[in-house]
Amino acid sequence: MQSAKQKLSDMASVAKERMVISEAKAAEKAEQAMARTKEEEEIAHQRRKAKEAEAKMDMHIAKAAHAEEKLMAKQSHHHVSHGHVTHQAPVPAPAPVMGHGYRHNPPGVASVPPAAYPPPPAGPHHHHPYGNV
Repeated sequence: MQSAKQKLSDMASVAKERMVISEAKAAEKAEQAMARTKEEEEIAHQRRKAKEAEAKMDMHIAKAAHAEEKLMAKQSHHHVSHGHVTHQAPVPAPAPVMGHGYRHNPPGVASVPPAAYPPPPAGPHHHHPYGNV
């Protein structure tokens, strides 16, 4: 069930990415039509490329969230002790990374840098079974 839900969610994320990319291409064509110099045409092209990259990044973030939801649902069925289901604290979603550069953020919103990874767990260190890889 979760696999089907994840696939549908992933398909929706890909569709959204494609829509954003086609909008970026249309905006580039409109900007290039109004451009008076080669530099302005290049600026329009670079804006489109930035929008496409941001759409791809958003799609990958969404796919990771879908996979995490599937994993959390799968793990919640396996964590049973004495007839009670133990619930782990959900992993907080990363802060949204707003676009960097020209007109990507809504007015008054600054870019949020991605959160750092948590420190490694304390205790004995486990080594790779095949040595240093």
